[in-house]
Amino acid sequence: MKTRTDSPIELDGAHGEGGGQILRTALSLAMLQGRPLRLRNIRAGRKKPGLMRQHLACVRAAAAISSAVVDGAEIGSTALEFRPCGLRGGDYEFKIGSAGSTLLVLQTVLPALLRTARTSHVVLEGGTHNMMAPSADFMARAFLPQLARMGADIEMTVARHGFYPAGGGRIELRITPSTLMPLQLHERGDSHGIDATVLLRNLPQHIAERELDTAAKHLTLTSRAQRELPGAGPANALVLTAAFANVSEVVVGLGEHGTSAEIVARTACDELRTYLAHGAPVGAHLADQLLLPLVLSGGGSFVTGRPTLHLETNADVIRAFGAADIDIRPDDSDPQRRYRISVAA
Repeated sequence: MKTRTDSPIELDGAHGEGGGQILRTALSLAMLQGRPLRLRNIRAGRKKPGLMRQHLACVRAAAAISSAVVDGAEIGSTALEFRPCGLRGGDYEFKIGSAGSTLLVLQTVLPALLRTARTSHVVLEGGTHNMMAPSADFMARAFLPQLARMGADIEMTVARHGFYPAGGGRIELRITPSTLMPLQLHERGDSHGIDATVLLRNLPQHIAERELDTAAKHLTLTSRAQRELPGAGPANALVLTAAFANVSEVVVGLGEHGTSAEIVARTACDELRTYLAHGAPVGAHLADQLLLPLVLSGGGSFVTGRPTLHLETNADVIRAFGAADIDIRPDDSDPQRRYRISVAA
């Protein structure tokens, strides 16, 4: 990875999609480069700009593992100064204090923890299945297997599931410092089928049955199952996993008050069918997640569907740090629907 530590980097959080990903990627790169960060207009593209609780949890987690000096770390803040002083592995526990996403906190600190000098044990408490965030199932089945292919040594356990609004989830990780190898992910490989699993807690059984029946009408399922979760508070999620030899795509439909089981399932099926239709191995969310690991590994490439604004904004942040050259262009195999993302760090 290219590094620059001579001067602070200044970023505008209103750039591109203007969301929290700019903050998370910038924190990760500031830690990896040991470079001071000044960020303004944080989450300017959102209805409620500034740091929310889960974003503040990302800042505090990053500060803990990099011994950073931080100004502006408070709810609602739209400006932040972050000055890392050196990475250190160890035992960490990060509590969001709400149903905010634990996986977004993990996304922020994982690249840096792979570069520390000692193994880290991390506990994250909050939400494990959230709207607009990667789920624990996505991380376990789609993202972490790709990191393992690159040489990462990471173990993740979901001790408790956490859903909005109660939260209460708990994820435990062991992260061993690892040298990542470049990844070339251009084809899905042979299909291993599509699995559908409903997670349910303190809700009628017919919800799971209706979601599974709806999924079976829209997709050719290899297996279907229901898992009753322990704990208090209602919870419902339909987890769809399309597994291939080289990659898996995981789509989660979250149940919410006022939305029928059929709509939850149909929406999730539509998202998975969009992925299946373009034929590229890497789905939209996995594409976002893979950029930083490729930067750490020194390069690589993958093929995905039409790039999202989220992906393009993430790439722009990496370019702003001078961490890598990222090329996004139509893939020769199907230039209308497939794009090749190449990273040269």
